[in-house]
Amino acid sequence: MAAAVALAGCGSTYYFDGRVLPPSGLKNRVVIAIQNPGVLSKGALEIVDAYYDERSGYNGQPGSFSIAGYGGALPITIQNLPEEQFGAVYGAGDGSFTLADYANEKTSGTVSGLPVPSSSVFITRSRAYVFAASQSAHQFTIVNQSAGYSVGLGLPNVYRVSVNPGGSVALAFVQNSPYVYYPRQLSAAQTVAYSGGISTWPKAAVDCEPQSAPTWCLFQMQSPDNSYVDGAGVTEYYGAPLTFDHPIKALFSSDGSTAYILSCGPECGGTTAAYTRIPISPMIFLEGQGSGLLPTTTALATATVAIPGGATNALVDTSTMYVVGQKPQAINGQTLFGGNLTVVNLANNTISSSTAISDGQPGAMSRILEADDNTLWVAMTGCTAGVRYATNPASGYGCLTMYNTSTNKVVLLEPYIGDATGVAAVTGLHKLYAAEGGQVYIYSTVDGSSINNQFVTVTGTAYDVAYIDAITDANNTVY
Repeated sequence: MAAAVALAGCGSTYYFDGRVLPPSGLKNRVVIAIQNPGVLSKGALEIVDAYYDERSGYNGQPGSFSIAGYGGALPITIQNLPEEQFGAVYGAGDGSFTLADYANEKTSGTVSGLPVPSSSVFITRSRAYVFAASQSAHQFTIVNQSAGYSVGLGLPNVYRVSVNPGGSVALAFVQNSPYVYYPRQLSAAQTVAYSGGISTWPKAAVDCEPQSAPTWCLFQMQSPDNSYVDGAGVTEYYGAPLTFDHPIKALFSSDGSTAYILSCGPECGGTTAAYTRIPISPMIFLEGQGSGLLPTTTALATATVAIPGGATNALVDTSTMYVVGQKPQAINGQTLFGGNLTVVNLANNTISSSTAISDGQPGAMSRILEADDNTLWVAMTGCTAGVRYATNPASGYGCLTMYNTSTNKVVLLEPYIGDATGVAAVTGLHKLYAAEGGQVYIYSTVDGSSINNQFVTVTGTAYDVAYIDAITDANNTVY
């Protein structure tokens, strides 16, 4: 008791992993991104107690918990970083990118210098860098928060960004393009050497900014067929552009050495869905830390593995990759798409299994998350556009799939209640929270059964959810 009193006197109570008990006193918190929660607000971040599945405290006091100070409009994504005890919330209504302090349950500022709107935006775990794509502004933006500046690099129709967990590689994807791009920070000598304009830039660079004294360049992935020494004494490589079949996203290996480029293929108007292995070392953006070479065009072909079931999103778990996509099927004289989950053995790059799951809008980004009881959950949007609804609308065609990773079988396809826009695994409690059709639902990871959601429903549109007391950053669908 004396020790407890002493700790209380210090003003902090630690409950696991050195984390401080937050002001709410809750140890299992799910935060909900809510759009239009009231007449005077376009967005809110509400917290619920995921142990008791309640929005309020004991005996109804307080009536609710929230991330205080949030004022973003129409929040659509929560980039969840529980190990670092913060998250980043993007508001589609005003282009805000707000940092949420989990320990103190309040916002800790917004990121400035981003293009509005941003079609894809990510922050590194260190908070040092933010990368954003703006399809309407045709701009790939880098915010260096440590140095306090932002740089916009021109890239027509850029719409997706992927950043590795270590925060050293960022990849940019252009809609309906076969090419992939990456930024690189310049040394002081390179800034001087490249300041003469486009004729002085590296041959693989598509833009360097600011042009009068560039600090960053954006490079196209190219085969290292040729080389030369630039004006700063750095050896630059260039050659034929590396091409993919509508590349859409990158995942990264568990050891951090490899990027897996997902090619959307037929879903995006192409021919073959696939993933391609690329070493990340040549693309590290930190000054002077990149090394090695990109593969040649010949080597690229041997590093590519076709995924007949489609590839728009994936999750890497050590030596296994779960790839989600939409598989084209001929139905009544027209081509429709059906949801598919492909399990890949990364040790030998072979397909282990392929299973039909909930359908989704072709080319749209799904949400994938592992949870308790060997379950993998896939959340789709636009599931009424798929094969199931077209062929038998009276049957189940829900947007949320529960998949068992030990048996490689679908356990449950949830009934249709609207687009599934967010999922959060409440690990240790055998629960999954989901945002479906604008409301919050809870499922058991043991058998997929519904858990009473009466006391977690919200006013407004629930769009994303995140378990902010998760043990690892892997409990995150926005990556």
